[in-house]
Amino acid sequence: MKFSEMPYERPDLDKVKRELGDLTGRLKAAESYEEARAVFLEKEAAERHVDTLVTLASIRNSIDTRDEFYDGEMNFWNAAGPELEEYTKAWTAAMLASPFRKDFAAEYGDLMFVNAEIELKTFAPEIVPQLQRENDLTQEHQKLIASAKVPFEGKTYTLAQMGPFQSDADDARRLAAWKAVGQWYKDNQPELDRIYDELTHLRDEMGRKLGYEGYTPLGYYRMKRNCYTKEDVESFRAAVRKYLVPLADRVFRAQAQRIGVAYPLSYADNALKFRSGNPRPQGTADDIIAQGKKFYDELSPETSEFFQTMLDNDLMDVLATEGKAGGGYCTGIMDYKVPFIFANFNGTQGDVEVVTHEAGHAFACWMNRDRVPGSYVWPGMEACEVHSMSMEFMAWPWTEGFFGPDTKKYLYSHLAGALTFIPYGTLVDHFQHEVYANPDMTPAQRHAVWKELQGQYMPWVRLDGDIPFFADGEAWQRQSHIYGAPFYYIDYCLAQTVALELWALLQKDKEAAWEKYMAYTKQGGSRTFTALLENAGLDTPFDEKCLREVCETASAWLDGFDLTGIA
Repeated sequence: MKFSEMPYERPDLDKVKRELGDLTGRLKAAESYEEARAVFLEKEAAERHVDTLVTLASIRNSIDTRDEFYDGEMNFWNAAGPELEEYTKAWTAAMLASPFRKDFAAEYGDLMFVNAEIELKTFAPEIVPQLQRENDLTQEHQKLIASAKVPFEGKTYTLAQMGPFQSDADDARRLAAWKAVGQWYKDNQPELDRIYDELTHLRDEMGRKLGYEGYTPLGYYRMKRNCYTKEDVESFRAAVRKYLVPLADRVFRAQAQRIGVAYPLSYADNALKFRSGNPRPQGTADDIIAQGKKFYDELSPETSEFFQTMLDNDLMDVLATEGKAGGGYCTGIMDYKVPFIFANFNGTQGDVEVVTHEAGHAFACWMNRDRVPGSYVWPGMEACEVHSMSMEFMAWPWTEGFFGPDTKKYLYSHLAGALTFIPYGTLVDHFQHEVYANPDMTPAQRHAVWKELQGQYMPWVRLDGDIPFFADGEAWQRQSHIYGAPFYYIDYCLAQTVALELWALLQKDKEAAWEKYMAYTKQGGSRTFTALLENAGLDTPFDEKCLREVCETASAWLDGFDLTGIA
C-alpha cells in the first residue's frame, strides 16, 4: 500500500484504555500458557495498530508542520501517550509476574523481560503531567526550527536549504551564510533557551519523583540501556580523548593547510574540506535515488527487494520544502510491516548519505518486520545506528555513480568525517551529563560549559571568531537531539566505532564484511547491543583496543590516500 493511501483516524482513547485493561486482566486470569500466549499476541496486534496511528500522524506532521489537522493530531497524541503509559505499564507488570514467564522466555527469549523491568523504572502516574508537557515542548522546538526563514542574498531559506551555502567554496559567501544562520539562532535564542531550560527542569523533576537523584539514571532507563553503564560511557569518552581527538586534530591541520587558512579553523572554514569545493553528488534528487536503486539491486537480493518496496509504495519523502521539519529519520509503520524515510535533500553529500544511512535503518526494519514481539524489530538505539553507519561504507564500491568526478574527494572526506564526528558526538554526550547533573544552571552557564568542553573535544575550532552564535559557545542549540532525545547522541559514536571496524574489514574482504553485517542485522532486537556484536563476531566499542585499532587502520589509510591533483 502506498503511504498516501494508509488511512488515519484518531482512536477512541477511552476504548483503547479499556481494551488494554481487559487484556491485562485476561493475562492475569490465564490458566495455561496457550491461553496466556493468545492474549499476548492479541495485545501485540493492538499495540502495533496504535503505534501505526501515532507514526502516521507524526510523519505527516513532520512533512508539513503547518498542516493544522496533523498538528492537532500530534497535540492529541502528546497528551494521550503519557495517559496510555499507565495501562501499558500495568500490562508489563502482569507479564513480569506471569506464572508462564519461563514459557514466554523459552519461545521469545528473556530480553523482553529484561527490557520490561527497565521500562517499569521509567514511569509512575505522578509524572504524567510532566510527560505531556515534555511532548508539547519538543513539538514546539520542532515547529520553531521548521519555521526558520533565513534571509540570504535577497531570498529566504530554511535551515536545511542553507546547507549548500555553508559549504560553498567561495570564502566570503560561505562566511556570510554561516553568519546568516548564526543570526537566525541569535534572534531566536530567547525561545531556544526558554524551551531547553523548562525541559531540563521537567526531566529533573521526573527523575526525582521516581526516586532518582536527578534525570541521568532515568535518562539511561528511557534509552533502554541494558548492557552498559554510565561508567562504561565515561570510559569510552576517555578513549575518544586519548585516541581520536589527536587523530582528528591531524585531519583538521591537514585541511587548514589544504585550503590555505589559519589553524585553528573558524566554523566556516571547518566546513570546507577542499579548496575546489566539497564533494557534491552529481545529478538531481531522482538521479541519486536511481543510483541508490542500482546500489541496492547489486548489493544483495534482500536489499534489492527492500528498496524496490520503498519505491513502489512512496515510502520516502526526501526533498527540503517550506514548513518541513528539520533533519532526517527512519521509522517503521507496524501494521503494514514497512519502514519510512524522512529527509531534507539540499544538494550536498548528505543527500547520498540519506540513501545509505537512513536506508540502512530501513533495511534492518524490513529484515525483521515479522518478529514477535514487535519490540524485537528494532534493537537499542546504539545498535540501530550500526545498521545505518555501516551501510554508508558498504556503498563505497558504488561511489562513482553518486559522485562522478568528486569520487576521491568523497571517499576521503567520508572516512575523515566519520572519524572527526566521534569527538563532536562525544562532546554532545558529555555536555548533557553536565547539564542534568546541574539542572539549575542558567543559559549563560550552559553555554560556558559547552565552550569549555569544546576546547577538550574539538580544539581545531576557533571560538573567538566573528560568527555570531557559533563562535560564542552556543552551537549546541542547533543539535535537535539535545532537546528531543537526551542521551541519544553517544549512540552514534558507539555505532560509528563499530561501523569503522566493518569499514576496516571491507578494505580487506568485501564478502566477509557483508556477511558480518548481515549476521549482525538479521538478529534485529533479539539481543542486547554487546551480545549482537559478539554473536556477529565484532568487537565492542567499550574495549579500548577497538577504538585504538580503528584509529591505527584509518590513520594509515588517510596518510596513504592519493589526493594528487585535488586542491
